[in-house]
Amino acid sequence: MARIVGVDLPKDKRLIIALTYIFGVGPFLAKKIITQLKLDPSKRVKDLEESEIVSIREFVRTFQVEGDLRIDNVQDIRRLGEIGCYRGRRHKLKLPCRGQRTHTNARTKRGKKVAVAGKKKAV
Repeated sequence: MARIVGVDLPKDKRLIIALTYIFGVGPFLAKKIITQLKLDPSKRVKDLEESEIVSIREFVRTFQVEGDLRIDNVQDIRRLGEIGCYRGRRHKLKLPCRGQRTHTNARTKRGKKVAVAGKKKAV
């Protein structure tokens, strides 16, 4: 099993898909890694040679991935909250901060629906 920047890549997946399991490596960067290192994108992780794994490991180290990237993301959001900007306040309230509507939808952010009791009829 290949271990790159602290992530065990799934051994039965194709290399181009397996690389996206690393936080910060998407399909574009995975393709870039494979083309730069002249690897076969359809090759399975279990079929990789040790030298290929080492070369991938060295190439991925040049990018900000996994722990460092997660820390930076958290710090960026915290900074937005500290300066009190609109996006920071929306993050604190756990609401969408990119202009989506919240009157309807936004259920994942706002939580489960809460039923409101109806008016009682006068007898």
